[in-house]
Amino acid sequence: MSRLGKMTVAIPEGVNVTLNGNSIFVKGPKGEITKCFPDRVSVKIEKKGIVVNRNDETKISNMNQGLLRSIINNMVIGVTQGYIKELVLEAREYKAQLDGTSLKLSLGFSNPVIMKAPDGIKFEVIDEKRVTVSGRDKDLVGQIAANIKKLRKWEPYVSKGIKFKGEKLRKKERKTGVGV
Repeated sequence: MSRLGKMTVAIPEGVNVTLNGNSIFVKGPKGEITKCFPDRVSVKIEKKGIVVNRNDETKISNMNQGLLRSIINNMVIGVTQGYIKELVLEAREYKAQLDGTSLKLSLGFSNPVIMKAPDGIKFEVIDEKRVTVSGRDKDLVGQIAANIKKLRKWEPYVSKGIKFKGEKLRKKERKTGVGV
């Protein structure tokens, strides 16, 4: 039995939740999100909140119950508060600029990398070395931030690359060979 899946998701003031078949629609002050869910679980909207139940007693249904409850909770938090990921560009020559709604990154390539913001995502450049990705969908914010980070992976021998704020990455000592 899923401990997390049994908990109800509280619906705060100003949030509207509707069900349409196998999809759930959450609307709030920051926007709206729609997600589909599998047939193995059912969702009910009650006075105290949203309840996710299993349709059968299989292990997959148990997993889907906890997963769907967490996804719905993230949707409710996203339309009320939103999500923010902050990235730090660690190198002297790396720079970030905002060009309208798109992000222009100079990362040592021959041409700058331009990333267009999808619907519901907002880029903000704090200074040349720090970029924030914000939006209402936790999955999309995390995926866009991971795509930016993947452009220049962390180099442990030189301490260069893109990392999340607060991420602890260690620096390795250079390798010493016999003939060097």
